[in-house]
Amino acid sequence: MYMDAVVFAGIATVLLMIGFLVAVGVFVMRDAKQQGNGASKNVLSPKGKTV
Repeated sequence: MYMDAVVFAGIATVLLMIGFLVAVGVFVMRDAKQQGNGASKNVLSPKGKTV
């Protein structure tokens, strides 16, 4: 396969997309760990009682 600028640009685009998705995943994992169990605190039911 002939390697020209378009092929390099395509490879770079795919690598950037993968890097972005990994970065978003790392951010979500760290944020979820920082929030605790993921349970909301002091959430009220429609009747006004805490859940």
